[in-house]
Amino acid sequence: MQGCECKQDLRNLRIEREREREREREMGTMRAMVCMFLFVSLSHLTQGNQDTEGYAAKRTLVQEEQHAHEVHCSRERSRAASKIIEEYLMPFLEQEQYQISSTCRLHPDHDIFRDQEQNKIHVDVNEWRCGYCKKIFRAENFLDQHFDSRHYNLLNVSHSKCLADLCGALHCDLWLDSNSKFRKTKCNPAAAARNRHYCESLADSCFPVSQ
Repeated sequence: MQGCECKQDLRNLRIEREREREREREMGTMRAMVCMFLFVSLSHLTQGNQDTEGYAAKRTLVQEEQHAHEVHCSRERSRAASKIIEEYLMPFLEQEQYQISSTCRLHPDHDIFRDQEQNKIHVDVNEWRCGYCKKIFRAENFLDQHFDSRHYNLLNVSHSKCLADLCGALHCDLWLDSNSKFRKTKCNPAAAARNRHYCESLADSCFPVSQ
């Protein structure tokens, strides 16, 4: 009787190990698919702009500190990162029936500007309205300045993150330049390698093998 139980235990152990290996293969495939999907989805926007880090620095420092409460995070680049996640990554994950963890840096809740962006009302071509106080502006950048000066206290600085920090992995510059007449065509292999490594690191943390 004990011999039969031992054989059954060994059989169950082999089955469990097979399941673990299968989960590891699935998560490895998912990580690779996420990086490849983002790259392919955004590659149509421009041809060959891989130098995102040096080029990105110019954008990140556009807004210098004017007030003591100002957050050092590019709203423009964070908006681009949020759009990429919303329009490319999330539909892909839904299609794969994968629920992203709330601890993942790519989760929408980690956008420090998310609540403010959701309180933008685009009434007409030259009319933007603040969802908090209903004040009207003729351009989005003026509404952004209004948020920075009047509603900065609504930023979730304690728990949210700067999505602009993820731009190297998300190819934000391709998104930002998609409607621009100026296209940066120089390819920087070193920057491309760093961005690819960063994307893989994000995928490893968001789609762990143990999950």
